[in-house]
Amino acid sequence: MRRLIYPAVMLVAVFAVLTGIVYPLAVWAIGQGTMSYRANGSFITRNGQTVGSALIGQRFTDKDGNPLVQYFQPRPSAAGAGYDPTASGATNLGPGDPRLVGFQPGFNSVGLDGNPSTTNPFATADDPYCVPTDPTGAVVTAPASAQKYARNKDGSYVCDPNTVPERAIVYRQLNGLPPGTVIPVDAVTASNSGLDPDISVANARLQAARVAQARHLGLDAVIGLITRHTDGHQLGFLNEQTVNVLDLNLALDALH
Repeated sequence: MRRLIYPAVMLVAVFAVLTGIVYPLAVWAIGQGTMSYRANGSFITRNGQTVGSALIGQRFTDKDGNPLVQYFQPRPSAAGAGYDPTASGATNLGPGDPRLVGFQPGFNSVGLDGNPSTTNPFATADDPYCVPTDPTGAVVTAPASAQKYARNKDGSYVCDPNTVPERAIVYRQLNGLPPGTVIPVDAVTASNSGLDPDISVANARLQAARVAQARHLGLDAVIGLITRHTDGHQLGFLNEQTVNVLDLNLALDALH
């Protein structure tokens, strides 16, 4: 029995030291020696103060949660209240889920009586795909005849603000875009992590005029700044070109 137990105990001890001490120390040493900036969180500092991380997105809003027009805005986030690193995650909604794309007449639309409907009874002038909410703000995806709904002052239904159509409306209004403007997908959907610090070049360019006007800058100057802060394809061919929002906004602040 001892001949069996002794080798087993020794192997456990050896691997405990290797995987619990030697390996973590080796990874730490390699990280500190070759990529300390990334290994330590890619924190960005200005005037001795940490203003964020290049790896984690953050909001650029006022105290009431309204987007600051002088800054480029990141993509939506489903991580906690937004960009919460302790609650990283996505909505995990399917491409046809009404909580994402809104009600589709003849597909998932239900009438006020709870029966299938060929039209969306909750449609508003701006959003024909409106998904209603109840008076508490909860989203109603399976309406019933006795269901109560939240209403706006004009009598229209309050739509879930986190659907793609609603986000597109807000994006166009914020950036002064015509109603038919095609919106980049990253401007109206959250990333898998909810912490994505980057936006697409197309998204940045659509925001450029608004930022330029708010900062009294020429549009060409802002477009040039986007170009200079565009990150290329990884390994020359992987993923899309992106713009780090924090990096771009700090470059804007540096102009003043």
